[in-house]
Amino acid sequence: MRRPVVLCILDGWGYRRESADNAVALAETPVFDKWFAAAPHCLLTTHGKAVGLPEGQFGNSEVGHMNLGGGRVMLQELPRIDAAIEDGSLWQATPFVELVQSARGGSGCLHLVGLVSPGGVHAHERHLFAIARAAAEAGLRLRVHAILDGRDTPPRSAAASIEKLESVLGPLPDARIATVCGRYHAMDRDRRWERTRVAYEAMVAGRDTAAEGVMRAASAIDAIRASYARDVGDEFVPATVISDYAGMADGDALLCFNFRADRVRQLLRAFCLEDFDGFARVRRPKLSVLAGMTHYAEDLAGCMLVLFPPQPADDLMGEVVARAGLKQLRMAESEKYPHVTFFFNGGEERVYPGEERILVPSPKVATYDLQPEMSAPELADRCVAAIGEERFDFILVNFANPDMVGHTGVLGAAIRAVATVDRCLGRIIEAVLGVGGAILVTADHGNCELMRDPATGGPHTAHTTNPVPCFLVGAASGTSLRDGRLGDVAPTLLALLDIPKPAAMTGHSLIARRA
Repeated sequence: MRRPVVLCILDGWGYRRESADNAVALAETPVFDKWFAAAPHCLLTTHGKAVGLPEGQFGNSEVGHMNLGGGRVMLQELPRIDAAIEDGSLWQATPFVELVQSARGGSGCLHLVGLVSPGGVHAHERHLFAIARAAAEAGLRLRVHAILDGRDTPPRSAAASIEKLESVLGPLPDARIATVCGRYHAMDRDRRWERTRVAYEAMVAGRDTAAEGVMRAASAIDAIRASYARDVGDEFVPATVISDYAGMADGDALLCFNFRADRVRQLLRAFCLEDFDGFARVRRPKLSVLAGMTHYAEDLAGCMLVLFPPQPADDLMGEVVARAGLKQLRMAESEKYPHVTFFFNGGEERVYPGEERILVPSPKVATYDLQPEMSAPELADRCVAAIGEERFDFILVNFANPDMVGHTGVLGAAIRAVATVDRCLGRIIEAVLGVGGAILVTADHGNCELMRDPATGGPHTAHTTNPVPCFLVGAASGTSLRDGRLGDVAPTLLALLDIPKPAAMTGHSLIARRA
């Protein structure tokens, strides 16, 4: 019989005192309200330098789970890339030199694919601007495939980014935007291959594509304006071929400048894998080199050049639990499954001894405001059952609803999402207490506690820099928690499991006092 320690992540559930436009405050949450008042509780910082990001940069699910699993401040790719560009070391680094040489040895044309956004969650436009200038200086022709944001940025803000991009490309010889496409299509991560297909076909076939759903426009700005005229925001702009772009040719090179892995894997697999079966490819260009900013997936590693190879970290939460001979379970629905596995394990695709995983499919709806409950009830069923088996020492479960529905900007749907998760949380807490375990409840970042942009008055769809709540149920009488940051969660869990904290974990247990 095992008394489990459970870490329950309410993804995107931030803390904000004001109730206006606050889905957390406006929802019926009797379970959360009861335990956040009665149990040992605190607030955690989820943004900026506290989680390895630049000062003022809001956190996200990738960064959040890496810090939660790391037990320390995990330096993120955004500041790492910033530093390499600022000091010029990127341009002398072997991978970038190899990229340029391979592109020159082919057709001399480099396709730059990624999210053109100042959001800083999956990519940052300043990286694109710097790479474009350096590649042009090296004599390469440039074609940019601009994926539009509207999710980690205001829903209709892409025009400003595109105008900046055009001002960068304008002075460069033979450099222009080839396609634009909303991230809803180009960055799907839930095997909605019909979305990925239109982005791929626009990029590969260009003006010659016969694919249904691919549009044409004289300029990128025209494509965006046409979408706005149809009341379609940045995230959902259809794949659009710009001007007379003729597609990719054999010998061309491609660099994906997104640094976050989970939302570019599907698209890149269509370019990379011989046995790709997501959809029938119109054709597959024989690229001189296919490159990415970071390591995206094991099945892509053999065919992709990586500009910023992984910097593996030791003594992460999962590794320490496994080394102690304990059993652990990771569980989430599809949208957050990479976060409780790949990202919680430091950005590496490894399964530790004694680690099991449960994936509950996310519902097949166009946007999650149409089904705010998502798959939370089934996930709760599976979690309660796993707790009742009494086989696991540590269980990590993530509820995606507050974040995924928060990203839609629909307040009423976000309120339903929060209420759904609260009911599920109640069932899990009851199950944990029933077997004498303990559960730490927190979030990875804020989102749905702010659903209206105070500056524009429009929907707020991005993450926030608000702290997140944290409380502990099942602790000994007299226990209290101190405020901290996400990197303090793993040391807290180890303390509850009576496992010594390794020196590499520089975070500190949130438990301030124990009876």
